Amino acid sequence: MTHQEFSGTAALKVKPFRNFIAARFFLTMAIQMQAVAVGWQVYQITKDPFALGIIGISEAIPFISLVLFSGYWADIYRRKTIILRSVGLFSLCSALLLFFALEPSLLPAENPQWLFYIVIGITGVARALAGPSIQSTLPQLFKRDLYANGAAWNSAVWQIASVSGPAIGGIIYGFYGKEITYAVVMALVLLSLIFFGRLPDFPPSNTAKEGVITSLKKGLHFVYKQKIVLSALTLDLFAVLFGGAVSMLPVFADQILHTGAQGLGILRAAPSVGAVITSIYITRHAPMRHSGKILLTFVALFGISMIGFALSELFWLSFFILLLSGAFDAVSVLIRSTIMQLFTPDDMRGRVSSVNSVFIGSSNELGAFESGLAAKAFGLVNSVILGGCMTILITLSMSRLAPKLRRLQLQNHIQHPPT
Repeated sequence: MTHQEFSGTAALKVKPFRNFIAARFFLTMAIQMQAVAVGWQVYQITKDPFALGIIGISEAIPFISLVLFSGYWADIYRRKTIILRSVGLFSLCSALLLFFALEPSLLPAENPQWLFYIVIGITGVARALAGPSIQSTLPQLFKRDLYANGAAWNSAVWQIASVSGPAIGGIIYGFYGKEITYAVVMALVLLSLIFFGRLPDFPPSNTAKEGVITSLKKGLHFVYKQKIVLSALTLDLFAVLFGGAVSMLPVFADQILHTGAQGLGILRAAPSVGAVITSIYITRHAPMRHSGKILLTFVALFGISMIGFALSELFWLSFFILLLSGAFDAVSVLIRSTIMQLFTPDDMRGRVSSVNSVFIGSSNELGAFESGLAAKAFGLVNSVILGGCMTILITLSMSRLAPKLRRLQLQNHIQHPPT
């Protein structure tokens, strides 16, 4: 693999970027802890893998319904204001979960999981509103020559939070209960609000007076015209849709690996451990040459790792395979993030980020629903094996159908914006 050398800490010298990644760290950590707690709690209530899929679809439906419009808003309104209000809404959801934990008598005797689905649906609204503004704020914080380094650090910090969140969430839940877990989640969300509040208040990027439908059509047309962007988004959509086993981890932990909430937290952290190690390495050695081939290769390796995880019956072997899957995913995340930053003009970032969120953000929740449905239809292990095989097949198809993506060399676009 050929790499381009970078000053490893160049992006970190920019103060607004430090505030940005601190805010994302605390928010991501809170989201991951909450996901572990809600997933384990709902599974303990229902003992049904499909219930975990319902959690995913409960968040995906409002997310998909709103995210394109929030991309339009991110281009015409102040992104900082949108972020603060959206994270505030997420804090309300965390408060509700804490309230349910402190007052369990208020939960209905039959089907209490539906209250959790409603709260998760509200978090889907918050994510839809915040996502495009957060994503499109990042490139405003520094010049083009720091995009790759900034994307690598952003990914590394996000992955560190993804390690800390599930591990700490599982440990706190296992030893201290759901009440303390949700209280810590609340505190982390409030910390993220403080750091988001320190970001510069950039004026709107798009001052054109046009209707929302016309504006959204322009965003969709831009993505369609930029074939490299479209190909990268499509690859990620189907890879995550079919290749993710994380949503089924409570079932694997309980039925196959025979561990509790603490073990679930460790397993949830494993992909991010691998991703952190890899992300820190690529802050200095970003894959700017042969980027397309590297992206396709690592997505295929991700699919292979999912098959290996499905076949494992040993806890530490499963942990190691999940660790590798995170390492493979970290490389593809960096390349996809850099593609989005380099190929998108600032006045289109909100709308393009919203399209990106439809492809990628919703694919996690839809993937959770698909995994739950497949597990019910084909069995737990067979469903993950099938998903891994589909990921490999899709990667091979994209390699043939998207020659521009396969031949992509990101180093050629660092100083020269694509047309």
